[in-house]
Amino acid sequence: MADLKPVRIIGGGLAGLSLGIALRKAGVATEIFEAGDYPRHKVCGEFVTGLGEATIEKLGIGPAFAGAGSHSAVTWFLRGQAVGRQILPSPARAVSRFALDARLAGLFIAEGGKLVTRTRVRPPTDECGWVDAGGRKPSGSSPWMGLKLHARNLTTADGLELHLGDGAYVGLSSVEDGWINVCGLFRRRPGLRFDPDQAMSAHLRESGLHSLAERLAAAEIRPGSIGAVAGLAFTRRIALDDGVFLGDACAMIPPFTGDGMAMAFTSAALALDPLAAWARNEQSWDTAARNIREALRREFRLRLNSAALLHSFLLNRTRQRFLGAASQTGLLPLDLLYRLLH
Repeated sequence: MADLKPVRIIGGGLAGLSLGIALRKAGVATEIFEAGDYPRHKVCGEFVTGLGEATIEKLGIGPAFAGAGSHSAVTWFLRGQAVGRQILPSPARAVSRFALDARLAGLFIAEGGKLVTRTRVRPPTDECGWVDAGGRKPSGSSPWMGLKLHARNLTTADGLELHLGDGAYVGLSSVEDGWINVCGLFRRRPGLRFDPDQAMSAHLRESGLHSLAERLAAAEIRPGSIGAVAGLAFTRRIALDDGVFLGDACAMIPPFTGDGMAMAFTSAALALDPLAAWARNEQSWDTAARNIREALRREFRLRLNSAALLHSFLLNRTRQRFLGAASQTGLLPLDLLYRLLH
C-alpha cells in the first residue's frame, strides 16, 4: 500500500467523494479539496434514476443511501394541468444533497481519506494524479438559471412531479423528513428584479406556473435551503481536454432526466480501475486518462444527445403542447425515452 502513488481530487461533490471512497477501499492514498463545507444545500433535483446496484457496490457507497426515499412514478403537468403519469422502469432514489454529501464525506474520512474543505485549488496542468471533479463550468452567455428550495406541507400527486412552463420546467421530489425539494430551470428574465427569498415564486408566475406558485405560498420553507445558480450550460460532448474530468466537470445533462446524479457516480466508477492501475504503476498517466475519457464517451454519448433534443421540447410552448397531447393519447413512448436518457 505504501508503494501506491496518491490521487488528488478537486471537488468534494458526488463524483469526487464517491471516487475517493472507492480509491481508499483499494488502498490508494487520496486527498480531496472542496471549496465549501458540509452539510450544504445545492441546486439539484435530488432524485437519482438509472443508478445500478453494481455501481453502488463498486464504489462502496451503499450506506450513504440508507433510508433514502423510493419513487416509482412521475406525474407531468402542463401549466398546472396533469397531462400524464409515467411509471418508472426502476424506482428513483430520493435523498437531499444536504444529507447525501455529508454522508459521503463521512464515509471518505472513515476510510482514511484526507478531506480539505473551504479550499479552492486549480488543477495543475503538468502534474499526474490530479482529477477534476470540481463541478460545472459556468457560461456567461447561457440564458438559463437554476432555483431550488425545500418546502413542507406541500401536497404532491406523486413522489415526483414535473411542471412545464413558458421557458421553464420545475421538478418536485420528496426527500427526507417530510421535505419536498422544489428545483427549477428558468430562462433568465432581465427585467425581473432578483430577490432570493421571492425568486422562486416570481419566476414561477412569470413562467405561467401560477398554481404551483400558490401551492408553494401556503407551504413551510426550510431555512437555508434557498439557492440559485446562473450561467448553466448543458453539453452534448464529453470534455476532450487532457486530464481526467468527472461529474459536471465532464458533461452536464439537462436536469429533467434525473440522471445528473447517476452520471456523477457512474463517471467515478468508470475512472476507478484506470486510476488504481496508474497508482500501482501498471499504466502511464496518459494511458489511464485516455482510457477514462473513452469510457465516459461510450457511456454518456447517446444520453447526452437524446437529452439535448428533448430539452428543447420541454421549454418551448408549442412543443410542450405536442408533448402533452402525445402523452394524453398514449402516443408518447415514455419507456423508450427513459432508456435513451439513462
